[in-house]
Amino acid sequence: MTVQLNHTIIEAHDKKETAAFLTEVLGLGEPVSYGPFAVVQAANGVSLDVMRTDAPVHPQHYAFLVSEDEFDQIFGRITERGLEYWADPYGREPGRINHNDGGRGVYWNDPNGHRLEIITRPYGG
Repeated sequence: MTVQLNHTIIEAHDKKETAAFLTEVLGLGEPVSYGPFAVVQAANGVSLDVMRTDAPVHPQHYAFLVSEDEFDQIFGRITERGLEYWADPYGREPGRINHNDGGRGVYWNDPNGHRLEIITRPYGG
């Protein structure tokens, strides 16, 4: 049996703003509405289903494996927007990227405080 992640739900105070943020910064296709969700599709078939909530958002971590060229493009959009970024998940290394496992990685937050990450090499690889 092959088990694969199909989708995950992302809480947001404004689902349209959050879905647009994800698609714009990551360079993904436009979100699609499906029931209460704004669905953002990643290239590997996994979707990020953004759902509006009035309750406090519980920040989560979402990591994306990208190519070297995609890293440059996404990192460019992060810096163009003036977003804070860090080399580590705790935010102790501001304004830096990491070179873990021979690749590059960086963390930043979405409008709800979710910690996003792009890496060019899987951890431990």
